[in-house]
Amino acid sequence: MSGAAGPGANLTALRSHNAALVLRLLRDAGEDGVSRPELAGHTGLTPQAVSKITARLRTEGLAVEAGQRASTGGKPPAVLRLVPGARHAIGLQLDRDELTAVLVDLAGTPVAARTAPFDFGARAEEALAAATAEVRALLADAGTGLTDAGTGLTETGTETGGAAGGGLGGGLLGVGVAAPGPLDHGSGVLHRVTGFPQWDGFPLRDALAERLALPVVLDKDTNAAALGLVTTGTAASAAYLHLGTGLGAGLMLGGDVYRGARTDAGEFGHQVIQLDGPPCECGNRGCLEALCLAAVARDDHTDAARLLGVGAANLVRLLDIDRVLLGGRVVLADPEPYVRGVATMIAEDSARASRLPVPVDVVERGGRAVVEGAARLVLAPLFALG
Repeated sequence: MSGAAGPGANLTALRSHNAALVLRLLRDAGEDGVSRPELAGHTGLTPQAVSKITARLRTEGLAVEAGQRASTGGKPPAVLRLVPGARHAIGLQLDRDELTAVLVDLAGTPVAARTAPFDFGARAEEALAAATAEVRALLADAGTGLTDAGTGLTETGTETGGAAGGGLGGGLLGVGVAAPGPLDHGSGVLHRVTGFPQWDGFPLRDALAERLALPVVLDKDTNAAALGLVTTGTAASAAYLHLGTGLGAGLMLGGDVYRGARTDAGEFGHQVIQLDGPPCECGNRGCLEALCLAAVARDDHTDAARLLGVGAANLVRLLDIDRVLLGGRVVLADPEPYVRGVATMIAEDSARASRLPVPVDVVERGGRAVVEGAARLVLAPLFALG
């Protein structure tokens, strides 16, 4: 389709955006809720617009009235709150050797989770079948009403023709998939994943959507984690460094995830820091990832942390970020030497540049940062985020 969208389309988008702003405030208010006058004050919308939006949200089961504010004169205003269980989303993390799936509600709270072995080097059909089976098992684990019938899936993974997510009362919004990069977030296509060139050009998003009979969003694992950090208010200008079976970064700049012009920013592990270094599976020599993983393989976590710190200091200098967050299974297995080592390298570099060092922390949610961030790929547009 070509040509500019008409005014009707723009009005629809504006209404959706305004509803998302209201939903975000309801989500952030939690159990305390928020009144219509407060919603109008925070969003800049007219009271009439807020009333129309909240009426629609109540009709759709997304919001309910939950008591009243104390009166300051006149009729006490009613308080509204989000209904977290009204909708759900699935996060799916495809690591090189492991698959993790999580079901979350509208507030991003996990309802059920599963982890299983996964072979990223397997044939595409085998990998897709494994992912589909785990989604079905996840919904079964979630309890009453959360069965595979609710996903529109048959035993073969084809669509049954029923409404997707019907078993959830409010339904499943979709599946967010986090995978190793590089990949194209916009088209949902994998590129030459380091060590797995056979995936180059594979339309993973569309292939999974066809099998699951649900909307699917695909992003890099580090970007998914970064989105989770942004949407929970954990970080606004920071780098998330993920050291597991590979090494990558999620960038949070100015309160948003930075994906780059080709949605491929954050290939942090493939910065060359030793020109005559060992070969990397990406084709270069002396990549930070190759050096760091080699140190991990020989159980030298002090050297791995030092190397990670060199890369982190480069990022701090380049982007002027104000926080570094560490995650990934290698770091989380023994966080202390990595926090200490990275912080030391950043502090030394900052001293040379006459700058204050930025703090270094282990990411909240631990091993769930990526998979819960994947679920937020689906939730974010609902709240005008991401």
